[in-house]
Amino acid sequence: MESAGATNPLQQNDGAVFDDDIPQLSSHALEALREFIAEQNRTVVEASSGEQPEEEVALLAEDWRLSQFWYDRETAETVAREVLALCETLEFPSVACIACPTLYAYLKKIDPNVQAQLLEYDHRFSSYGTEFTFYDYNKPEDLPSSLKHSYSVIVADPPYLSQECLEKVSETISFLLRSGKSYLLLLTGDVQKDRAAELLDLRPCRFRPQHSSKLGNEFRLFTNYDPGMRLGGWEGE
Repeated sequence: MESAGATNPLQQNDGAVFDDDIPQLSSHALEALREFIAEQNRTVVEASSGEQPEEEVALLAEDWRLSQFWYDRETAETVAREVLALCETLEFPSVACIACPTLYAYLKKIDPNVQAQLLEYDHRFSSYGTEFTFYDYNKPEDLPSSLKHSYSVIVADPPYLSQECLEKVSETISFLLRSGKSYLLLLTGDVQKDRAAELLDLRPCRFRPQHSSKLGNEFRLFTNYDPGMRLGGWEGE
């Protein structure tokens, strides 16, 4: 649950607010929200400054109003390395990151040459230049035609845990996905398990994504391929 794509992010489904649309925070995270919102436009100090561990990636501050909750370092690195491992199996690898700027940042940190595109609602990420595309999940196919059927690896993190949001993100995935050999990874709440299977034919892995803000919701990583020994394998295998 990395970033919103809604023009009114806290209000969906004919104006009604649903509990499953809004992430549930732990008491510790709620206490920290004041600081997050106050510092939403402050960038994290660069790793080279020596004020943060070298392995960390500099990220913009989370904006809770856009449903932004960054992955922790272990999650971001694990998923990024999985994506890069998948790219090695492809002749012409290309990666689309839908509403998951943390993953994009770690991908480029580990392999600056990886061909990756970030589709994101928050214009602060336009600093990524041509690898940034504005994306509003309410308009799932309102994207440049050059992106259509262009990506063999897609990672998506829908901003809300609603059926409507996942359905629309699924439309975006169909728009972007290249025919032939391709891989899909979805990071979302466990409550979306049945919908992920129905809409995208995905199965959950044993690996459990974690966020820096310690969300109360249980999150899962779903894939359309058998990861084997990686990511803990498929659940139930």
